[in-house]
Amino acid sequence: MEMDQLVALCKRRGFLFQSSEIYGGLQGFWDYGPMGVELKRNVREAWWRDMVNGHNALDVPPGAPSTYEMVGLDCSIIMHPQVWKCSGHYDLFHDFMQTCRQCKKLVRADHVAEMLKESEWVASLGTVLTRGPDDSLLDIDAEALLKWAKSKGRKVAPGLALVRKPEVTLSCLVERIASSPSVPLGSGELLSYIATEQLAVTGLQAPCPHCGGDLTEPREFNLMFESNTGAVRDDNSKVFLRPETAQGIFVNFKNVLDSTRVSIPFGVAQIGKSFRNEITPRNFTFRSREFEQMEIEFFCRPDQSRAWYQYWRDRRYKWYLDLGLAGDRLRLRDHDADELSHYSVGTADIEYAFPFLAPGEFGELEGVAHRGDFDLRSHMEGKLVRQGGELIVEKDAEGKPSHRGSGKDMNYFDDQTKERFIPHVIEPSAGADRATLAFLCQAYTEDEVPDEGGKAAKRVSLKLHPRLAPIKAAIFPLVKKDGMPEVAKEIYGELKQHANVFYDEKGAVGRRYRRQDEVGTPYCITVDGQTLTDGTVTIRDRDTLKQWRTKKDDLVAEIRERLR
Repeated sequence: MEMDQLVALCKRRGFLFQSSEIYGGLQGFWDYGPMGVELKRNVREAWWRDMVNGHNALDVPPGAPSTYEMVGLDCSIIMHPQVWKCSGHYDLFHDFMQTCRQCKKLVRADHVAEMLKESEWVASLGTVLTRGPDDSLLDIDAEALLKWAKSKGRKVAPGLALVRKPEVTLSCLVERIASSPSVPLGSGELLSYIATEQLAVTGLQAPCPHCGGDLTEPREFNLMFESNTGAVRDDNSKVFLRPETAQGIFVNFKNVLDSTRVSIPFGVAQIGKSFRNEITPRNFTFRSREFEQMEIEFFCRPDQSRAWYQYWRDRRYKWYLDLGLAGDRLRLRDHDADELSHYSVGTADIEYAFPFLAPGEFGELEGVAHRGDFDLRSHMEGKLVRQGGELIVEKDAEGKPSHRGSGKDMNYFDDQTKERFIPHVIEPSAGADRATLAFLCQAYTEDEVPDEGGKAAKRVSLKLHPRLAPIKAAIFPLVKKDGMPEVAKEIYGELKQHANVFYDEKGAVGRRYRRQDEVGTPYCITVDGQTLTDGTVTIRDRDTLKQWRTKKDDLVAEIRERLR
């Protein structure tokens, strides 16, 4: 499947639209349409049902209680600024950004190499180059490069130094090859040479993926959206849209303990919007500036935290498998030591092979992190930093805490053992939007089925798990006469009380099947002439195309059972 096929289907059938599309759209923001809002709601409800309301604590770690409690929170999007200072987001939550000196566009420094692989002008340039099996250049045809720069290059890469000053740039490249003929010229070095106008002054420059111009040196860019509260806009009124939902859970830790009967171990779950001012939002909804998270903070005894980390790591991976993501496109990857966040004791990513990635590459769906006692201690003592393998309170030049904590006691007192300790935290953090996108990618299927005339015809279907399907069943009268619409509408009214169903009487029944296949409806129910004589209807399965008859009085029970 090509990604543009799925994007086209999402717009055509009302799953996703570009935000503010009538005004040209706003990059990094997306609107869920009638089908999309149902699908995403079903993803959220499946997660909440399986992780919170309907969880069954089986196979818990040895020595841990046989049951544990899960509760929920819904915290505010804007919180006290000190929350983000103690959590480290205020100082550390940034990416490195570069600006193109020609087209002025911004790019993330760590995305430049990947974006160049997908760049239109790089692909065009490749048509006049001869490469070896190791991607090194076997030959440089200066005349062909010069011709490309003065024709095609002006359209696709107007900022490229080779286009702006072809003779000067090309002479430096030829000189490099002549001075080191035995050293292969790789793709990255070539692109840097043709993006560099004054080699002696600036040295080699990184090329812009958009226009080919030269990029500035990387600089820090904070990802949090700023806002203000109150009537006066100054530093004292500055607040931030939350970049994650987790901190709302941590600052409410004592509130949850004091207002409920939960005891260690227990989990607190939250689903909500977060905001990150991504420099280069891309790949449909995979990387956007407004997104929804499904997070759990699981509080446990420090001596049992490693086992609970393994428990949640494996359980969350199985959840995606159970809802239809294929094993060969889904993987569980443990972070190497150099990938770990400064607070993390261990982290594993659940990753999916999205179609927009290169073969063999995976994108993150969810992270399961062992956060230790970092968050609760930070909000109690002040911002923590790792030093010599230990977390200590960060101090300023005067030896005072750089960002003071709340001073509130975040310890937990165990009534049975009479111990007092700061719990360790395991955090499974999933993206609702990324999960929805992965389920769409996995479900998109093209096959051939017989049309009404018996000829093979292309069919596009979304083979979504029935729990996730936006519409659970569609009800059709075979024709709009002989009392069939009346019976079909009666069935529609009965099923509507139990599931989201759809009524359709327009067009040939084969076309109605195809329309429902495209939005992932698992079952279609047809009222025909036989229904009027014996009270049975035809049920058709989306995936197998199998059809069978059942009594209309038994429909509610059968559909509910099949959707379970």
